[in-house]
Amino acid sequence: MEQMDVIDGGFAAPVFDAQTVFRAVMDAMARPGTIQPVVGLTQPPAPLSATAGAVALTLCDHDTPLWLDAGLQVSTARSWIAFHAGAPLAATPADAHFALVASPANMISVENFAQGTQEYPDRSTTLVLQVESLTEGTPLHLEGPGIETSATIAPTPLPRHFVEQWKQNGARFPRGVDVILAAPDAVACLPRTTRIKTMEA
Repeated sequence: MEQMDVIDGGFAAPVFDAQTVFRAVMDAMARPGTIQPVVGLTQPPAPLSATAGAVALTLCDHDTPLWLDAGLQVSTARSWIAFHAGAPLAATPADAHFALVASPANMISVENFAQGTQEYPDRSTTLVLQVESLTEGTPLHLEGPGIETSATIAPTPLPRHFVEQWKQNGARFPRGVDVILAAPDAVACLPRTTRIKTMEA
């Protein structure tokens, strides 16, 4: 049964499905705070969600070291990602091009991931955080490139002290990580250029 879990559940139409997800992620990255629909194109093993699985299959390949959080490391999802995306596992968070986080509330600090360099800021980790909702958490006020005036998003769950971590991430610009929030039926993105604070702040 476990072997079938690894083989099944990938894209039904790999080229078309990957293009659909890539377009959604790029639109969300270009317009932070917008919610772009991504309807269940994959069926990965738990605890990996369909949306996070689709993002992984779209962005990861044999050239992109991938870091998995603790829950994914010990699950069949690890083998599923290896089978469908071929991405090697990163030895440490700092070696990862992408990081899949099934439990954002327990995530290690953002600063532990690859930050890029002043010369090559793109050599940083893109974090894919698996969230339950983009509208039911604490509202976050967003400003910055790609946002006309302001935008609001309310993802949950988020890492501990995320707003403070994000402020520090912005201070490292042009270095720093980017974030893809993968909800059950949609994605939203927080590029490192986005400024973020709670509405109460």
